[in-house]
Amino acid sequence: MSPLVKIRSERDRMSAVERRIADFILENAHLLRDYSSQQLANALGISQSSVVKFTQKLGFRGYPDLKYSVGETIARSEDTATAAPSGERPEDDLLGAMLWERKAQAEEATRLLNGRDTMQELSNALAAAGKVYLIGLGEDDLHARGFAMRLSLLGITAIRHADVGRMAAQVALCQPGDALVVFTEHGKHPALVKIARYFREQRGRVITVTRHTSNPVRALADVGLAVAAYDDASYVQSLIYQSTVQQLLDTVFVHLCEHDEARHARLVQNLDRIQQMLEP
Repeated sequence: MSPLVKIRSERDRMSAVERRIADFILENAHLLRDYSSQQLANALGISQSSVVKFTQKLGFRGYPDLKYSVGETIARSEDTATAAPSGERPEDDLLGAMLWERKAQAEEATRLLNGRDTMQELSNALAAAGKVYLIGLGEDDLHARGFAMRLSLLGITAIRHADVGRMAAQVALCQPGDALVVFTEHGKHPALVKIARYFREQRGRVITVTRHTSNPVRALADVGLAVAAYDDASYVQSLIYQSTVQQLLDTVFVHLCEHDEARHARLVQNLDRIQQMLEP
């Protein structure tokens, strides 16, 4: 993992001082080679030991190792840019390229946070569940609704609500081994915390999709998917988060399709049936 990707993926879990260091490095990566640890500390108004501890927390032996690794990453990026076709592009094209790059970085960081074991555990929990309950509020409901539809196509019973009261009534009927998938970006909604806690008390399995932060909903998860999506611009950060969650769910869906031939065959049958119904 490149140091810049690692910093982005861990940023939401950092202290205030660590986030200041992280943001400076992310915004000024190409200038880092000119900064000693003391100069970086002076620029941020913090102690040199804070900079050293930050680098060690990321897994580097010290600041020089971090600086060297960032330099290598920048050099590789510049080589790629040089190899690309030259010529000016319209501003809109540059903005689009920037957004694609930010999304790719967030998706890479998120993929590394959710390893093979986590994805396999999640797939097993969904496949073994008698019923899968899904809930998300606001924009999070878009993912709950889409993922519920895909689970249904695979023959997995999926119950999705965007209303907290209706979901509270539904989960009262849950059985041991059922699964609850909670989509909540920040993981702090009190009602979702209560629903997740009750579900665990009924011996159901709680699956959460949240930012890579410590939050009340994620603390109740049997399987927690972490999303790393950060950007200075709030409107860009929201877009990056939504696209990264979608990529994560697409990966789960592929896992479910490829590890069970009967389930995959059911998907094909359901898609054919839907197509026939929609034909004039």
